[in-house]
Amino acid sequence: MSRASLRGMLFGLLLAAGGLGAQEFQAGAPQAKKADGGLGAARIHTELASMYFQDGKVAIALEELGLALVAFPKYAPAYSLAGVVHAFIRENDKAEALFKKAIDLAPNDPEINNNYGWFLCQTGKERQSLTYFLEAVKNPLYTTPDIAYANAGGCALKAGDLQGAETYLNQAIRLSGGGSAPARIQLAQLRYRQGAFEETRKLANALLKELINPSAELIWLALRAERKLGNRVAESTLAAQLRGRHPESREYQDFLKGNFE
Repeated sequence: MSRASLRGMLFGLLLAAGGLGAQEFQAGAPQAKKADGGLGAARIHTELASMYFQDGKVAIALEELGLALVAFPKYAPAYSLAGVVHAFIRENDKAEALFKKAIDLAPNDPEINNNYGWFLCQTGKERQSLTYFLEAVKNPLYTTPDIAYANAGGCALKAGDLQGAETYLNQAIRLSGGGSAPARIQLAQLRYRQGAFEETRKLANALLKELINPSAELIWLALRAERKLGNRVAESTLAAQLRGRHPESREYQDFLKGNFE
């Protein structure tokens, strides 16, 4: 089956689920619907969808989200997660419509604002995305503002706003107690862009020592910093690591072609 056909089938599951009763998902749901108008059932279905999605079971995740919206048609987190899933399967128009619905229903929800900001950043609207990340961190009940700040920093970096990127990334690192790997990777990228190759090297190497499965992006950044500093032995070691861990990655293909920038 082609990827396009699969995407259509998965979205069809989300719509088709509208014909199912909320009581069909597991024991206890009918009582939840009677007690709270279906909100409890919608929450459970959405949580199940999130677990299935993280496990790579996209179709089942969409089915659960459809059931969530049957149980409670105005449950904003279900629309937001459906947007994430459709973005993953490259149904960007559908994803955007779902995100906008979620925002309409819960304009102050930090998770929804963060998710929509992430989507905008991934689809070439980096500057627009910052509005939603910053809206997310305004909420005093948001438990992971460091994630939204890290996302804002990465997207500001993509947009070429190096000063804004540094501000957001440092805030993410501060709020996470210094442990935010995504923010630290982006900060290392920023330092590379600024020509601070020794600092890039230090940041990247610290992360390589901490992370069990470092990404191709991080290894490639460390390799390029060592190359800029003329450390050929370290560069060769990192090239071997990149080949061993991520032989199919874009970064390793760039290495083979000699595309270091």
